[in-house]
Amino acid sequence: MKSNDWLHGFRHSSPYINAHRGRTVVLTLGGEALAHENLINIIHDITLLSSLGVKLVVAFGARPQIQQRFDQAGLDAHFHEGLRVTPEDQLPLVIEAVGALRAHLESRLSMGLINSPMHGARIRVSSGNLVAARPEGVLNGVDFGYTGRVRRVDVEGIESLLKMNHIVLLPPLGYSPTGDVFNLSYEDVGSQVASALKAEKLIIFTGEDGVLDEDGQLIREMTVRQARDRLADAPLESHAADLLRAACEACVRGVRRSQIISYMRDGALLEELFTRDGSGTLVSDDNYEQIRGARVEDIGGILELIQPLEEQGILVRRSRELLETEVDRFTVVERDGTIVGCAALYEYPSEKSGELSCFAVDPSYRRAGRGDEILAMVERLARGRGLENLFVLTTQTEHWFRERGFEPSTVQSLPGPKLASYNTQRNSKVFVKRLA
Repeated sequence: MKSNDWLHGFRHSSPYINAHRGRTVVLTLGGEALAHENLINIIHDITLLSSLGVKLVVAFGARPQIQQRFDQAGLDAHFHEGLRVTPEDQLPLVIEAVGALRAHLESRLSMGLINSPMHGARIRVSSGNLVAARPEGVLNGVDFGYTGRVRRVDVEGIESLLKMNHIVLLPPLGYSPTGDVFNLSYEDVGSQVASALKAEKLIIFTGEDGVLDEDGQLIREMTVRQARDRLADAPLESHAADLLRAACEACVRGVRRSQIISYMRDGALLEELFTRDGSGTLVSDDNYEQIRGARVEDIGGILELIQPLEEQGILVRRSRELLETEVDRFTVVERDGTIVGCAALYEYPSEKSGELSCFAVDPSYRRAGRGDEILAMVERLARGRGLENLFVLTTQTEHWFRERGFEPSTVQSLPGPKLASYNTQRNSKVFVKRLA
């Protein structure tokens, strides 16, 4: 790393810091994550997020720790359809394992050693009977005993703690009005709590970089529909499937985004929150990325996108003042609050023709179909306005347009007003597409 690389990264993280300040983020950490050597770095990152004003809820699991208690006691664990059966005589071991982990997490979040990232942090951690549970009951003849599911989340209680800047710690235990304790799935706790709080994000830690495809490659983004298709078409390891289902469930119930990241990778949490593309798999059921008409507040983003192309002579220079008067002609691709693509449509109604102009896609997001999506949107707009032809002037990308149905034409074929303003020094080539 160059000596000033940190400065560049820090400055570019500021929009994300501002975006997350005061927002609620729910983290889920399985027992495997709590036993991993990278846990201390995750704790440091949680502390940093809290100091930046992010409201944090941490739901944790304890499966390997529970299994260790069973092994020490010489007991066999029983599962049915992937779900633990918890007889009454085994419940104390579950409570012991969960209680020990809770104390372990609280102690780690209380560290404040000099020369450590947590020095002076003074993190306050709260927990309690914030999740009400119901028994799983009997399924297919199997009595699940004290295994349960989330019945109700004490939203008011959690929010009151978050307002006091406490980190809320939720164990995989729930309580019933009868005074019973139930062993819960931490994935269910995290998903249900995130939904109830209408959290900005649910972040799920896993042993992989995220969700992997059949070739073992990371899938960066998935809609809920794509995630459910993945679950139906390509079998995942049982725990990975549970995590993906929890992510989908949260999104369907109102969480803007769920993100699945690695607990083994140092800094994965910060990278997921403070960079545009994150480190793992994003699952969303909202307009995380959308194509829409431009607004006045997009002008700065459009300028930032097109200025490098203007400097290279690929695009004609446009001033902020001109963009302000013509912003309603633009279509933009917005990704997580950043403009990553744009195009403008200039109409010539008397000739029933339109010009596709100022067409740009951020270099980091090319070759992913965004240019085609922008073109399709502009074509729909042109057809809807009764235009029969769409033309483009280009000096660099004639093959891209020809591959998409544009035919070579002449300068003399341009509409009169455009012909009068044609810049002969640029010597742009003209291509036209008939809009069927």
